[in-house]
Amino acid sequence: PYYVGINQNLFLEASLRSSDPSLKLFLDTCEATPTRHNFTTRSYPIIKNGCVKDPTYVEYYSPYRHILRFKFNAFQFIRSNPEVYLRCQLVVCRAFDYSSRCYQGCLQRSKREASS
Repeated sequence: PYYVGINQNLFLEASLRSSDPSLKLFLDTCEATPTRHNFTTRSYPIIKNGCVKDPTYVEYYSPYRHILRFKFNAFQFIRSNPEVYLRCQLVVCRAFDYSSRCYQGCLQRSKREASS
């Protein structure tokens, strides 16, 4: 566990342990939940499909493609235990493969039209 106060910045770094310098990391989804094993009932999206959902999220420059650095403000779920669990999904791509998910960025899902 890592302890941080409410509204304090929580800094994170994800790195790929590989000897291949041509790999790139991309943060596709990162969400928080008040329970360790249930990310479906009540979760708070920080990043979803590469799109920033939390206004306190900031990505930091990294000189290495295989390292991601970011932060967001710590929070607590209302009427809940004081613990918050994170689950992040990262994508590994070949660097400079501009057709890969790493270079597509935010993917907005189009809404379907409801028929009468």
